[in-house]
Amino acid sequence: MPYALAIFDLDGTLADSFPWFLRTINDIADHFGFRRVRDEDVEGLRHASTREILKQLEVPLWKLPAIARHARRLKAEAAAEISLFAGVEAMLRTLTENGVDLALVTSDSEANAREKLGDSAALFSHFDCAASVFGKPAKFRRVVRRAGVERDRVISIGDEVRDIEAARAVGIACGAVCWGYAAPAALRARGPDHVFERMDEIASTLCTVP
Repeated sequence: MPYALAIFDLDGTLADSFPWFLRTINDIADHFGFRRVRDEDVEGLRHASTREILKQLEVPLWKLPAIARHARRLKAEAAAEISLFAGVEAMLRTLTENGVDLALVTSDSEANAREKLGDSAALFSHFDCAASVFGKPAKFRRVVRRAGVERDRVISIGDEVRDIEAARAVGIACGAVCWGYAAPAALRARGPDHVFERMDEIASTLCTVP
């Protein structure tokens, strides 16, 4: 039967925030004393796992909560620069019209997420935000429990390797989008259940998968 609950990531999946990230990352690096990202580093980082990225940039794990809070503040200030990808609103509406419950699990704050989503925020039944770098499995479990849906009818959809890893840890299906932060080849190598190359493939897949 089709999926009953779709748990979406925000940045790189629904919101086109990668350009903002590239403009901002070195200011954050200077502020917290980790290695700056050179232009020639970007493609390699898109093929790396989250732990590999943190190691390459020499980011101490103990600084991650403060870095995340700082990034959320900067993102709130830059909200007008970050728009949804084309087709997001139509895709989300099609899912809800076909009985798929929507949830959002993101490292961003709920206030930032709702502002980015605009009118589409009303389509979501569940928000679990401010996820730590490795905190998505716990949030996935909480959302699934709240929704009261069997895990074999739940899918998470994201754009990073850690999204796939989190779904596997919880025992739910995972879909990877090809237009976000991680390189498509890196995502495919982790064997997600579905790979989406276009936005319109999400609704057609989720509403018809047996």
